[in-house]
Amino acid sequence: MIIEDILGLILNFWVGLAILIFILLKKSIQFVPQNRAFIVERFGKYNQTMEAGLNFMIPFIDKVSYDRSLKEQAADVPSQGAITKDNISLIVDGVLYLKVLDPYKASYGVDHYAYAVTQLAQTTMRSEIGKIDLDKTFEERDSLNINIVNSINMAAEPWGVQVLRYEIKDIEPPRSVLEAMERQMKAERDKRASILESEGERQSAINVAEGQKRSAVLNAEADRAEQILRAEGEAQAIIAVADAKAKAIETIGKVADTHEGQKAIQLDLAAQAIEAKQAIAKESSVVLLPENQTNASSIVAEAMTIINTLNKKSTES
Repeated sequence: MIIEDILGLILNFWVGLAILIFILLKKSIQFVPQNRAFIVERFGKYNQTMEAGLNFMIPFIDKVSYDRSLKEQAADVPSQGAITKDNISLIVDGVLYLKVLDPYKASYGVDHYAYAVTQLAQTTMRSEIGKIDLDKTFEERDSLNINIVNSINMAAEPWGVQVLRYEIKDIEPPRSVLEAMERQMKAERDKRASILESEGERQSAINVAEGQKRSAVLNAEADRAEQILRAEGEAQAIIAVADAKAKAIETIGKVADTHEGQKAIQLDLAAQAIEAKQAIAKESSVVLLPENQTNASSIVAEAMTIINTLNKKSTES
């Protein structure tokens, strides 16, 4: 009986020891997720920063006091009032993107770093908007965002936090200012429409004038080409007629030098003289003929005399 009790005690001791060892190992081993950091304190004082992976700590002595995310975080900046340089009241809100660079500073440098950065963003935004006019707040949003980010980072450096970017979501001016801006935009659109319409009319007139000019030039060139072609055709026709006449005269001259040619010429002249007298007789009922030219033989003789005289002159010359 005593032995069984002793064995029972020994078994309980080892079981208890195993449980204690298991608890100690569980407390001493820490698995840190990716993009996270654990701030470990020993007896209430900072000891170390555990990064992602397997880490060890002394159970019951070391304690994880802060769990910081190293991811980029988005913080909403509530709507707030701001006054521009030209004394226009605005309601502005935005969103802030920040990241923890130093977990130690983010844990011990400030309490609730996200809230602190948001408040700093609000005050910085009011300050930056107060430096510019109302029109600039809409036109220069990018530069305004950059200035706010730079100002916040200078103030938040001791907190181990970096602001990556700041975006203004909405800018709401008073209703009266909105109505004035709408009228101004309408007038600007009307002005642009008038300018574009006048530019279109001017371009249309230029195009019409250019078309008429080119049409006139083409018509003039066509008339000129037509006149040149007509003149060339007439010149060629005159040359062809002259060549034909020259060849005819040359042929007649060659034939006239022969005895048969002279006879043919005499007959042709006699026929022409008779035709001429017949034409005169048709025009008038009275025909006057010389005494010696009442028959065809006398007419032929007269024609021959004229031809011989011409031949002699041509021979003498």
